[in-house]
Amino acid sequence: MSSEPPTPGSTRRHVVVVGGGMVAQRFVEALRARDAAGAWRVTVFAEEPRTPYDRVGLTRYFEVRDAEELTLGDPALWDDPLVDLRRDCAVTSIDRAARTVTDRLGRVHAYDELVLATGSSAAMPPIDGNDLPGVFVYRTIDDVAALRGWVEAKREAGRVETRGGVVERPVRGAVVGGGLLGLEAAGALRALGAQATVIQFGTHLMDVQIDLGGGHALKRLINDKGISVRTDTATTAIRPHRRTGHVGRMEFADGGRLDVDVLVMATGVRPRDELARAAGLEVGPRGGAAVDLACRTADEHVWAIGEVACIEGRCLGLVAPGNTMAEVVADRLLGGEATFPGADTATKLKLSGVDVASFGDAHGRTEKSVEIVWADPLRGVYSKLVMADDARTLLGGVFVGDATPYASLRPMLGAELPGDPSAFLLPEGGGAPALELPDDANVCSCNSVSAGTIRGAVTDHACTDVAGVKACTRAGTTCGACLPLVTKLTRTELAKAGVAVSNALCEHFDLSRAQLFDAVRVADLHTFSEVVARFGRVPDGATDAGRGCDICRPTVASVLASLGNGHILAGEQAALQDTNDHLLANLQKDGSYSVVPRMPGGEVTPEGLIVVGQVAKDFGLYTKITGGQRIDMFGARADQLPEIWRRLVDAGFESGHAYGKSLRTVKSCVGSTWCRYGVQDSVGMAVELELRYRGLRSPHKLKLGVSGCARECAEARGKDVGVIATEKGWNVYVGGNGGQTPRHAQLLAEDLTSDELVRTIDRFLMLYVRTADRLQRTAPWVEEYEGGLEAIRRVVVEDSLGIGADLDAAMARHVEGYEDEWRAVLEDPEKLARFGSFVNAPTTPDPALAYVPERGQKRPATADEVRSGLADPGLVPALSSPVLVAGPTLEVRA
Repeated sequence: MSSEPPTPGSTRRHVVVVGGGMVAQRFVEALRARDAAGAWRVTVFAEEPRTPYDRVGLTRYFEVRDAEELTLGDPALWDDPLVDLRRDCAVTSIDRAARTVTDRLGRVHAYDELVLATGSSAAMPPIDGNDLPGVFVYRTIDDVAALRGWVEAKREAGRVETRGGVVERPVRGAVVGGGLLGLEAAGALRALGAQATVIQFGTHLMDVQIDLGGGHALKRLINDKGISVRTDTATTAIRPHRRTGHVGRMEFADGGRLDVDVLVMATGVRPRDELARAAGLEVGPRGGAAVDLACRTADEHVWAIGEVACIEGRCLGLVAPGNTMAEVVADRLLGGEATFPGADTATKLKLSGVDVASFGDAHGRTEKSVEIVWADPLRGVYSKLVMADDARTLLGGVFVGDATPYASLRPMLGAELPGDPSAFLLPEGGGAPALELPDDANVCSCNSVSAGTIRGAVTDHACTDVAGVKACTRAGTTCGACLPLVTKLTRTELAKAGVAVSNALCEHFDLSRAQLFDAVRVADLHTFSEVVARFGRVPDGATDAGRGCDICRPTVASVLASLGNGHILAGEQAALQDTNDHLLANLQKDGSYSVVPRMPGGEVTPEGLIVVGQVAKDFGLYTKITGGQRIDMFGARADQLPEIWRRLVDAGFESGHAYGKSLRTVKSCVGSTWCRYGVQDSVGMAVELELRYRGLRSPHKLKLGVSGCARECAEARGKDVGVIATEKGWNVYVGGNGGQTPRHAQLLAEDLTSDELVRTIDRFLMLYVRTADRLQRTAPWVEEYEGGLEAIRRVVVEDSLGIGADLDAAMARHVEGYEDEWRAVLEDPEKLARFGSFVNAPTTPDPALAYVPERGQKRPATADEVRSGLADPGLVPALSSPVLVAGPTLEVRA
């Protein structure tokens, strides 16, 4: 036997762990953390040739392409002299009588206690053709690496050189299974540049976690990501391509077919219980080593944790209950009496841009339960709370489209909610009472961390920031879904303790955005390199501040632009910009761009309309009147943008900044010029304000409105700054926002003259630009500004801080320094060189664009329309047809 004998006089015992996944890592970590006396030494037999890694974040491998980035915990754990990790060394058999295991090399190892943590394997449905080349599962790093290599090879093979340049045939992908893993796999295919269709046998996506209403809302969100969905569809066969022999076509029970180049099976998992079965251990009705609430099998020296354990009659395929089992066994081996408290089955989808979460009795199966549902299809939001028959005790919930309430409500499972439960589902500002989590509320289910533990990290362990609390408690270190709540609890507790809460922009800057703005302004800096060299910091584990991150780079770019630092595509600034600003255009879902020329106040001459119409006609663009009273032209390719704008600029138009965090529009009614109710010239004022604030870069987009009377036809009180005419002058309202959290603007000043109005708006906007946080709209900024709206009124109207002249001067510099961004691009060959569909073939049109006629114009084609030949020649990602939906509804179901 290869295991070392105890040293003379030693009573140290040996625990063998079979499996090297997330739960095995947690067990070793928990045991070593608690075993201060060193009573146990641990040997871990891992089947894979790497240290335990984060399977929950497996999709991130496509971004980082480095398995080390997914490594779990502190690597120093595996350097512990009492821990022996044997990688690429699977156990092949167990001899319970001799208390030994045999590894794949035939070596025998003795144990005192044995922990089975073999996890599960991807289920492969018994479909003819499931073993064809090009059919993958989605379970390990090797799986996703193989999938990535296959897709990239198919993309390369699909490249065809034509006279017009290189054309790339899209890789057609599909995923069987519409659960959590299936949707993540579909997102991975899209990230690799492949088309993706999800085939779901059930009535809706994620049918285990969410109900039918949530499934419909989720399908729309998935479609918006360029992923097609087929529900109620059974796959009957997978056929090979007649030439390559690789996967080529799927056949369905309803007679339908789908051509594919790559197929991912994500139909669930099966417990890896073959060792337990061979050793004669009892298994559950659906597999898995049967264990009691102590996670012990019928053999008193054999334990099972994680997905291989069948506890209370079922196997649990989530990391949170697996981690809890690991903690239970660690406690038991050290003489404790811990038992499994039950499974937290809360889940959160980790797919960029798709917010889905559920917890508790999400389907409302509890007898006499009551369901409260808020549905807003226009915003793509579906929320449901399941309450006990007392309408106060929370039993579960579903959130699709906006899972913000999830972090706060999930820990309240089984508790009474204060006030009206429906208030927790309404958009922010709907009047939901504040929740004070009890200390025993489970905040981080992955690591079983309670609210009291997080509070104790601040009060008892002197943690002074979220990073310290995470390190101390492990909260938020696995799936990350609880981080918003961890952050809120940490900051609240720090504030109670009188500790200043850090508002650092990111790990590269200790300053907040507002502080950084003032620092850059006072130091008169003009490049990111200067800013990071002067005010940046070196993150932990790094050797220098480098080139920043996705948070600080666009933030510094916005600050420099707000301070009049020249064209945003000039020099180093070009590399800092967000997606839209890179090409001074709005990126659309099919990869084309929209063009929006400025039309102040909605005014445009007949000659201007003719030019716009002719440009749209010549370039085949879809045209639409926007809500901001101007014309949007959709479907332009990147290489077409300069020529489109050359013609518009020659006709007197300029950039409408629809792509930037800046002033978008100033909406106006016709006012006293034409309307019999108008009391002031609202059009003239709107034009003056738009020409004054055009190009003003700010923390977020800005919209203004001017109404000529109290009838409010311009909807001014829904804007960041709203102006409403009175008999005596103008009333100005601020802090109105649409979007996911609508706000009505509040009265800032009334009966102002035109000059007073302009000065007031000047100061309000410049104060906002200087002091707002990154990507903060005016509504939350007004609410969070110290002293609120009244304090802002004193600064802006009464000049209580004595900075009025400075704010006035800053706006004057902006007005004087304004230049049209597109005119500047057209006059600069270096900037023009940025506009091309492909870097290596700038004049080649993007082939991934195809359209179909609709209502006399064109729109992006769906994948089915491309396949059926209805679309114009070209290629397009898989998209679903648009769905007509109604407005928001709140429903209570008994």
